[in-house]
Amino acid sequence: MRTQGDSLDPKNLIREAYRIEGIGMEECRSIFVDWALSLPDTVEPQAACAELLERYGEEGHPMTAVLSEGMSTPARTGRRGGRRGRRA
Repeated sequence: MRTQGDSLDPKNLIREAYRIEGIGMEECRSIFVDWALSLPDTVEPQAACAELLERYGEEGHPMTAVLSEGMSTPARTGRRGGRRGRRA
């Protein structure tokens, strides 16, 4: 029987990822995307990552690395496009 998660981990995806023996980085990234898509609109993802790290974080676990990356602000990349960007 599955237990219902809380507002930070509604499907218990993060909790279960820490329980999977031998899980790899690719699987953790996939679980992270599913987790992020299942968050309610009222939850700020970066703050949720920090809280989940405090709750479950294990040294050396790939999900710990993925959650740590999730706390960082994405870097801006190149131009954004549009007509002005294509014209000299």
